[in-house]
Amino acid sequence: MIKIFIKKLGVFTVMLIALASCDLERLEPALEVADGGGTLETFTAYSINSTDPMGSNVYGRIVFWETDLDQTLVQISLYNTIDDTLHPAILVEGAAGVGTSTMMTLDEVNGSTGELSDSKFFLIADTAFYGSITTLNAHVSISLSPTDDTVVAAGDIGINAEPVETN
Repeated sequence: MIKIFIKKLGVFTVMLIALASCDLERLEPALEVADGGGTLETFTAYSINSTDPMGSNVYGRIVFWETDLDQTLVQISLYNTIDDTLHPAILVEGAAGVGTSTMMTLDEVNGSTGELSDSKFFLIADTAFYGSITTLNAHVSISLSPTDDTVVAAGDIGINAEPVETN
C-alpha cells in the first residue's frame, strides 16, 4: 500500500513540476509596419454608373492602387446592392455598352457590404498593369448575381473615361 502511495505521489510531483515549468511569458504584439509597408499612396479612380437608374440604381467607384512592388490592387465600392447577393465584377474590353470580351474576372462584390467579398482588394500581380490603366480600352461591368449576368452597373476606364480622382 505504501508502495502504491509513493508511486502516485511521484507521478503527481512530476506532473506538478511539468505544469509549473510551462509558465509562458506574455509578449506584446508588434504593431509597427516594415519600411514602405502598409501604405498605398498612388491611385486612379473611375466612376461606376447604374445601367438602370430608375430600378436598382447600383453605382459606385473602382479604384486602382499601385503597391510598392508595382502590383495593382483593385478596390470596388458600390451603393444600392442587394443584401446577401454576390455581384460578379469583370473588366471587359471596349467601352461600356460596346465591349463584350472579358479581359479579367475581378471578384464578386458582397451585396451586404458593397465591397469585394473575399478581400477588400483584388490583386493584379502583373507589374505593368498599373502603368497601362490610362491607355486601356476597357470598362468594368457588375452583374446582378453569379447566376444572372444582367449588368446592373458599368463604368468606363482608361481611354474611355477621365479618372474622377488620381494622384
